[in-house]
Amino acid sequence: MELPTILLTLFCLCLGLGSGQYAPDLITSLPGLSTQPNFRQWSGYLQAGQGKYFHYWFVESQGNPASDPLVLWLNGGPGCSSLEGLLAENGPYRINADGSLYRNPHSWNLVANVLYLESPAGVGYSYSLSQNYQINDQQVAADNYQALLSFIEKFPTFANHDFYVFGESYGGVYVPSLSAQIVKGSLSFNFKGFGVGNGMSNYQLNDDTLLEFGYYHGLFGDDLWESLKTYCCSEGTCNFFSNTENNCFNAVLKAYNMIQDIGLNIYNLYSPCWGSHGYQGRYTSDMSNLFRRYQFNVATPPPDGPVPGVPECINATAMYMWLNRNDVRQALHIPDTLPVWELCSSQVTSQYQRQYMDMTPFYQELLQYDLRALVYNGDTDMACNFLGGERFVEALKQPVVSPYQPWYWNNQVAGFFKEYKKISFLTVKGSGHMVPQYRPAQALKMFESFLKNTSFL
Repeated sequence: MELPTILLTLFCLCLGLGSGQYAPDLITSLPGLSTQPNFRQWSGYLQAGQGKYFHYWFVESQGNPASDPLVLWLNGGPGCSSLEGLLAENGPYRINADGSLYRNPHSWNLVANVLYLESPAGVGYSYSLSQNYQINDQQVAADNYQALLSFIEKFPTFANHDFYVFGESYGGVYVPSLSAQIVKGSLSFNFKGFGVGNGMSNYQLNDDTLLEFGYYHGLFGDDLWESLKTYCCSEGTCNFFSNTENNCFNAVLKAYNMIQDIGLNIYNLYSPCWGSHGYQGRYTSDMSNLFRRYQFNVATPPPDGPVPGVPECINATAMYMWLNRNDVRQALHIPDTLPVWELCSSQVTSQYQRQYMDMTPFYQELLQYDLRALVYNGDTDMACNFLGGERFVEALKQPVVSPYQPWYWNNQVAGFFKEYKKISFLTVKGSGHMVPQYRPAQALKMFESFLKNTSFL
């Protein structure tokens, strides 16, 4: 053995990894990172159902990994990779345009051990031996549960840690449906709660409130708003979601086209739209979550788009280039036989079967257990707007514990929150869809407060 290999072997033995199943997954170096991190990390595969292998990247806590909570993070889509969470949101690294990495001072692994899972099969570097990537909500929850069982087999010392599931966007479906599997299953995690950021929790509430959000943020003129109210509303109640009146349909279509066609950033209304027009994979996926009952045609990505799977208005070129480097794939233990990594899989998205249009039954069931829940929203997002999130939580009719009030970071208002029995609703001021990306410091405070069950104030 060469000297570096001998030293690495001794290092693993000293850490108790010599006989561990996860020792081969240990990341020993990352291309582009100039200094070694002060925490351990692993990348490899978890079996998630028959013939399905989900790529994971697990980072230990920078605090006390032996006692800090364990958190699973899931991005949404459906069909988008959770490595976006790790490399652009709440993970320990960020990527410069030249492929170098720098540390995120507000990483969530400052206070928790975080598992990032690329789900379902066909997303990122996850794959199925059958290469059949048709999937539905129920099967994703079952596969994610099996992946967690596989994780515990590899990392048995984490089985007794306080455990939380967090997710974003279509994670509004993934997180509660997986949580329901956990409370019913044999998984030995010490499950404490879950969090959903800018989540797709109820299609009708999301659609109806989006048009209110759009008008009161100056997107629609008075003429269009009057048409929407005249043709879609009756006796003070509006139905923009599934109205069969032709004039209402035409008014909603005009509003929808304002949102998707003129170059607005649906993820963050007040941020510029990087790349301007040229709709791309994830944008198509996220727009397809809106006004599904009307079957509007979503703008499709151009065949010569800059980077496959990267959403309109979002610059993820550096992530795409870095994750597809041969030395990075080797460092992450990715098989040579797998195709290139993409942020979002058009194959998975196009074949995905949505089953759950309203997650209320899942929340009602989960809140019967000794669990806590957090629903949080960046308040400039249009993909999953904060009004829909707020009304979703209100409709659960949990007793109010504390009234709607501001919370603070660095002596500035960071947003607003309202606490109910077992569940809190919270907004992050000035943040878009990806809260830990747009407001990283505020997101870390929110996250840490929730884990410790302390006030957001």
